[in-house]
Amino acid sequence: MVLDTPTLYFRAFFGVPDTIRSPDGMPVNAVRGTLDFVSHLIATYKPDRLVACFDADWRPAFRVEAIPSYKAHRVLEEAPEGVDVEEVPDILTPQVPVIEAALDALGIARAEAPGFEADDVLATLAERWSAGGHGPVDVVTMDRDLYQMVEDARGIRVLNIGKGVTKLEVVTDDTLREKYGITGGEYADFAALRGDPSDGLPGVAGIGEKTAAALISQYGDLAGVRAAAGDPASALKPAQRKRIIEAAGYLDAAPTVVRVARDAPVAEHDDLLPREPKDAVMAEMLAEKFGLKGAVARLTKVMAER
Repeated sequence: MVLDTPTLYFRAFFGVPDTIRSPDGMPVNAVRGTLDFVSHLIATYKPDRLVACFDADWRPAFRVEAIPSYKAHRVLEEAPEGVDVEEVPDILTPQVPVIEAALDALGIARAEAPGFEADDVLATLAERWSAGGHGPVDVVTMDRDLYQMVEDARGIRVLNIGKGVTKLEVVTDDTLREKYGITGGEYADFAALRGDPSDGLPGVAGIGEKTAAALISQYGDLAGVRAAAGDPASALKPAQRKRIIEAAGYLDAAPTVVRVARDAPVAEHDDLLPREPKDAVMAEMLAEKFGLKGAVARLTKVMAER
């Protein structure tokens, strides 16, 4: 199992009241929520390997170079010129190091890759584990872009926590066929056509989700759709043909942004999930200092019982 940790702690932050505080008054709602999410996932799915993935670069240069609007709306306005600082609630920022310290003390592996997002780390580890015979693999996220990793034949599925960790949706190729009429292997091309305003990706004007899915299903992939647009004999509607041709610049760049890296430089590490804390003294100290005794105890218990 690989965890989209930023998604987990953002969801915890907004889902758990910030009245949850440490003995000295520091908000720890994101910390407690994240640890409880991980407890639930371990108790329910009992993974042998577990890695909490982080962003080394939440807005990688290679994606911004391809499409400058990529996540531009999330950049902190007060950030120094030329520095991309993500806009994060003030009381969430100091909680992230506590989450990292708690995971380390418990022995839950963390991973990131210089110049890449957590999505790329998730994809790289899923690819690495699958190729190494360590599947099946569960990818925990609420980012639909990770649907491109879904592959029933290799046992890779997405656990989408968009509706909550306890109400997550298990996404397989069958799920994607039912929802969009495509498979995981076709998702990236579909997403490029459709676009995603939440990531600053405009998509092709006039082509929404249903049309994008239909085009990918009919022509096989993005290259096939573009070839059809350039072929006067194809069955494309004139308006669709015109819009696809006019979006050539965007469509040249979009795959670089939408496709997750499956070969990011993620260092080799011990990703086996232990049955007891790696540093019990540190875990106990953190639990005491930040008022996390219940959350740490629950996580320690499910690690031992899985």
